[in-house]
Amino acid sequence: MAGSEKKLSIFALGGVGEIGKNMYVVQYADDIVVIDCGSKFPDVELPGIDIIVPDISYLIENRNKVRALVITHGHEDHIGGLPYILKQLNMPVYTSKLTMGLIEGKLKEHGILGSTERVLIHADSVLKFGTIVASFFKTNHSIPDSLGVVLDTPEGAVVHTGDFKFDQTPVNGQYADLHRMSDIGKKGVLALLSESTNAERPGFTPSEKSVGVNLEDVFRTARQRVIVSTFASNVHRLQQVIEAGIASNRKLVVIGRSMVNMITIASELGYLNIPDGMLIEPNEVNKYAADRIVILCTGSQGEPMSALTRMARSNHKQVEILPGDTVIISATPIPGNERNIGRTVDELFRLGAHVIYGSGSLTGMHVSGHASQEELKLMINLMRPKFFIPIHGEYRMLRQHSTLAQAVGVDPANIFIVDNGEVVEIQNGAARKRGKVPAGNTLIDGLGIGDVGNIVLRDRKHLSQDGILIVVVSISKQEGTILSGPDIISRGFVYVRESEGLLDDASRIVSNTINKLTHENENQWSTIKSNVKDALGRFLYERTRRKPMILPIIMEV
Repeated sequence: MAGSEKKLSIFALGGVGEIGKNMYVVQYADDIVVIDCGSKFPDVELPGIDIIVPDISYLIENRNKVRALVITHGHEDHIGGLPYILKQLNMPVYTSKLTMGLIEGKLKEHGILGSTERVLIHADSVLKFGTIVASFFKTNHSIPDSLGVVLDTPEGAVVHTGDFKFDQTPVNGQYADLHRMSDIGKKGVLALLSESTNAERPGFTPSEKSVGVNLEDVFRTARQRVIVSTFASNVHRLQQVIEAGIASNRKLVVIGRSMVNMITIASELGYLNIPDGMLIEPNEVNKYAADRIVILCTGSQGEPMSALTRMARSNHKQVEILPGDTVIISATPIPGNERNIGRTVDELFRLGAHVIYGSGSLTGMHVSGHASQEELKLMINLMRPKFFIPIHGEYRMLRQHSTLAQAVGVDPANIFIVDNGEVVEIQNGAARKRGKVPAGNTLIDGLGIGDVGNIVLRDRKHLSQDGILIVVVSISKQEGTILSGPDIISRGFVYVRESEGLLDDASRIVSNTINKLTHENENQWSTIKSNVKDALGRFLYERTRRKPMILPIIMEV
């Protein structure tokens, strides 16, 4: 367990063994610095859940020691948990300009902007958090203003890379600061926490600029409208779509809430350059020739309510797909979204669109924002850490990253693959795994933070599989006899009109069970309900091989 002795503790509250909800903690004695505060999307095992954020029980327990929350960049898997986490624990937030703009939009929406302390930082900032001194270095990623973090502690320097790649020709001219990284390595790095997203991918990740060239080629040859769907947060990609639109003399239409928000914030802060007069409203599309229009929209992951999905289903209010339109899906599927994307692509083809999607259909419509194997090795070589902790990835990625670290000379005994909550403790230059802190998923459903637990989820799964039967009975208080009912209401179990015989038999089972109990002078409601559920459950399983949720409502009159 991480404690307050003179020792260094490093652990993840999210982001290892998974993709998303990144949150890492560095603690020395009584000083805690938290890095990132992400969210992730639920899978099919979590019906009704909107998003998942880290469990911060340990931080709440040690709230007096938390000095800062440092955010490396503005992607949802690093900032998506902020509004929910800050409601539980108010921490000062330190981050760069664009990331701050995106965060402030979220905090405003949740009504906590005024109560959150926010401090703007940049690559040259140096901050003191008790015994920990924080400094930063520029990295490349698919969103501007990405930073790596150096936390100098009395035990030594801990470096967190953030998400990165080494792009030699970045779209915005923000080069990774190799000199700074090299200097950090020369001074000595005790522990390196490096992202592992593309640890399975050999070679180097191509430059973002290569996408721009391919976009321009398609824009020039397209005879009608071009519709581009990508991640709203990929500001470099958005700028390249704008540049391709300028080169082919097209007007720009932006559709989708997150895309409109990003274009607005990034333009206001100077990260996007859109010429005057280029941006038009969706209702103006039909005023221009088809080959003069580019539409930038959300929906690259096939999200059901996104702009592209609604266009594909012909139920978007303002834009419809016309035969001959070119649709570019400029993103790779997040694992689990492949089916939704495939369905959207099918619908687009049905409408007569020319669809460019996936890595195989046309080269270079998407490049990753994450480092491949050779870049991951380069980062380790620049930093030359004594201890190495791969982060940000599923277990196989962390394992592959540890193999790369060994290949460039890190002692296998000094590599720690951890689970969320598992503490790496460093004292007097020696490191070991020691104990765990609470770490898991906090589920967000509507406005509720963590109020949906295993029992509620179990009930939701039960309902989704076999439906529900509600049994309503009125019983006389004096005689204990049935006055009305049993009335049986079925939802998601059987279609009532076609199953009247089954439900009549079910009513008889309920009546017989209650009459038998009252005859035996049993008047405990819990016992009556339990017996009704058991008897009805057995009967229905014998007849249907289904196990609906049974909800008896017994009223005393």
